Amino acid sequence: MENKKNIFSAIILYPLSLIYGFIIFIRNRLFDYNILLNSKEFEIPVISVGNITVGGTGKTPHIEYLIKILKENYSVATLSRGYKRKTRGFKLASSETKFFEVGDEPQQIKSKFPDIHVAVDEKRVRGIEKLTKQFNGDLDAILLDDAFQHRYVKPGLSILLVDYTQPMFDDHMLPFGRLRENRHEKRRANIIIVTKTARDIKPIEKRILVKNLHIYPYQNLYFTTMIYGKLQAVFPGLAEGEIEDKVTGNDLSVLVVTGIGRPESLLEYVKKEVSENVRFLQFPDHHHFNKADLEKIKNEYELLASENKLILTTEKDATRLKEIKGNELISSLPVVYLPMEIEFLGDDELNFSNQIVNYVKKNKGNNQLHSR
Repeated sequence: MENKKNIFSAIILYPLSLIYGFIIFIRNRLFDYNILLNSKEFEIPVISVGNITVGGTGKTPHIEYLIKILKENYSVATLSRGYKRKTRGFKLASSETKFFEVGDEPQQIKSKFPDIHVAVDEKRVRGIEKLTKQFNGDLDAILLDDAFQHRYVKPGLSILLVDYTQPMFDDHMLPFGRLRENRHEKRRANIIIVTKTARDIKPIEKRILVKNLHIYPYQNLYFTTMIYGKLQAVFPGLAEGEIEDKVTGNDLSVLVVTGIGRPESLLEYVKKEVSENVRFLQFPDHHHFNKADLEKIKNEYELLASENKLILTTEKDATRLKEIKGNELISSLPVVYLPMEIEFLGDDELNFSNQIVNYVKKNKGNNQLHSR
């Protein structure tokens, strides 16, 4: 039955992938040769972070890493389209902004880094222009989130994220596969980061991966892995000690609730480090939870057999759950989220940080000169 389903998908979806791929190929060539479509360069340092594969390659943790290495010495802004927000146009996030106004990821970034500028605009050129005008001379760098395919902006530094668990050289174009564009378009990147890399990756595996990626001489390659922090309460009332008691207690059952693109690595971590007794409830990426969803979460929680149990979600999902109307349905339950960060392997951390800081340091003067 599964084979028949796969054959049917190939017959229907593969031709659509060829058509989609041809359209994207033409679009990229129009940008390459400035025919009808043009990329705009800016005086201010612009760093783009994106991917070719649809789904979770870890863009937000990498943006947050960039913020950490720049914010102490430079004035930084992030700009994204604000995926699934209920507003349009340019909007600057504040401490009072709700996730549905700017999107869950920008709001998460603003809450973690209140001193930086976080903006959204579906038209990135306009967004950059508004940021540079509003903070004239007081802005040193702009980080573009999920902008590898947004070619109307030509970034000064382009970072491409590649998922170690699903390398793009083994994939196909949408809708048959998960590629937004042909994998050869990686040529536009200055930096390629292999994300979610296994900590115990063997040298031979690394060499094979590097060979398959076909890195160009002008590109720098780095490897990162995901690290998880201590479980944190989503709603007030659940003390840190109570969370610790549950995790270290006997017969813990966990309901994992996610609305992210690729939850596999999270599930693997929970089963290995938190509890083997896991029930999984998956929603679409960036899902806006409603009352019916919350009732479903509560019902699934009550179905857990153990008396020692909790609900575990991601930091991004926690941002939405905290603000959703009607969350009193689950706010009295032990709902926790798992913070996630990236860690570079080997000497990559120092080399990467130096490359980023040197780029901003060298180019920020151009913007200040231009603004005078």
